[in-house]
Amino acid sequence: STGEGAYSVVAIQKTSRGTDIILHLREGEDELLSTWKLKSIITKYSDHISLPIQMAKEEWDEEKKEMVTKDEPETINQASALWARSKSDITPEQYEEFYKHVSHDFGAPLTYTHNRVEGRSEYTQLLYIPAKAPFDLWDRNKRGGIKLYVKRVFIMDDAEQLMPTYLRFVKGVIDSADLPLNVSREILQESRDVKAIREGSTKRVIGMLEELANAEEQDKKDKYQTFWTEFGQVLKEGIGEDFTNKDRLAKLLRFASTHNDTPDQTVALADYVGRMKEGQEKIYYVTGESFTAAKNSPHLEIFRKKGVEVLLLTDRVDEWMLSFFTEFEG
Repeated sequence: STGEGAYSVVAIQKTSRGTDIILHLREGEDELLSTWKLKSIITKYSDHISLPIQMAKEEWDEEKKEMVTKDEPETINQASALWARSKSDITPEQYEEFYKHVSHDFGAPLTYTHNRVEGRSEYTQLLYIPAKAPFDLWDRNKRGGIKLYVKRVFIMDDAEQLMPTYLRFVKGVIDSADLPLNVSREILQESRDVKAIREGSTKRVIGMLEELANAEEQDKKDKYQTFWTEFGQVLKEGIGEDFTNKDRLAKLLRFASTHNDTPDQTVALADYVGRMKEGQEKIYYVTGESFTAAKNSPHLEIFRKKGVEVLLLTDRVDEWMLSFFTEFEG
């Protein structure tokens, strides 16, 4: 049965040509017999199956003014899954083109990770971080970032159980070798394999961000600054939602500060701690509606006199985040 919900398989038989699948149609579903509809369903759900899926070739007959079925077959699916190939066989350009295919984004991704995971759960992940935030980033109910496949068969577009809400900007594909082909959203919510995939994928994305944030190379530092400008406010949601990775996320946070003159110049908490005055045991911050309002707060006068750096928190999510965030490395 496909996601269209109208087919059921009644027989599978071997022939000299390969394997024939005989389908039963529900009443009133004759449209599904049309060549274009069959091709569109095969392309959507089975494009990446390694075996070729063939149909009788159809061509336009100019004399008869109609489509004529030929004796020769044509392959409908690509019969190749990019994520199933070895990383050494894939060029950066191919990774970029695949990102555009799965994300419907015209630009290149900021970074990506491609891994095959084996152990308690076996799955392949190809995950991308976009360079630009989508217009609906703040719609927490809007999903569609992760496409779920099972053994290269497409299952669903918006597999929300595979990635936490605060990482909803991540795009890509996860292909499981353990889940059943008839997996439903209810099964996804209860499955141990799905929980393992979610935990592993979350850690992989955080690892990607750590690699950029902690890099010595200037281009990677610039990429992280780009990421923070586009998605920093969303990442802050993880402090209150993901207790397991809270400490790792804290090191990725960036804030404006009295140490700098503009809101674009941000500091990590580790940098703040490294500049703390002798005897200082607390991280000080002030909240405000804007960078200018926070920087001109009268509460800062005593700190300026003592030369104590203060973080300037101006995002709407900051005060909510601080209710879960009371200490950093002690």
